[in-house]
Parts: sequence; C-alpha cells; structure tokens
Amino acid sequence: MNKSTALSAWTTTLRLLCLFAFSAAALAEENTLKLQEAPGKDLIETHCRTCHSLDYIEMNAGILDAAGWKKSVNKMIDVMGAPILPGEVPGIVTYLHQSYGKARE
Repeated sequence: MNKSTALSAWTTTLRLLCLFAFSAAALAEENTLKLQEAPGKDLIETHCRTCHSLDYIEMNAGILDAAGWKKSVNKMIDVMGAPILPGEVPGIVTYLHQSYGKARE
C-alpha cells in the first residue's frame, strides 16, 4: 500500500469515527429529554416518541391550545398514519394541553 492509499484509508476511517461519535451524541441527547409527569404520559411515550423526537412537543409548548393540540394529534393520525386509537386521542390531547399547552389552565 502506498502513502496516498494509506492516507486515504486513514482519512475515511477518521471521518466514519467522527460521524459515529456525533450520531451517538445526538442519540444520547434525545434520550435525555424528559416528559412532564402527568396522566397520559404513557400514551405520549407509546405513540409520539416512536415516530418523532419529543422536540416537536417542546417546540409547540406554549403555542398550541387544546384545539391546536387536537388538530396536531389528528394530523399525525390522518396524514402521517400514526397508529393511535380514537379512544386514546382525548388522553393525549389532555396531557399535551395541560403539560405543554398555551396558557396552561
């Protein structure tokens, strides 16, 4: 193996190691997000977290009211195909509104 080939292999290996390190750090960061304790948290962990980051919830915290959260949950079901049963929607919406909703009541 000549110097050029060895350097190329080393550079590729270094790039892959950096990519892995950054990916692992991102995953570790995702695992540190904690939902507020309240009834319905289990529904969020079961349904929402399996498809997307909890950042979506925190990004909408303080912006969406109960109607906005209901619209968002229904979009996840109707448009994105989230496997949420109709009977689970009220618990999810109540949790999101009470824990992260606009003008928390």
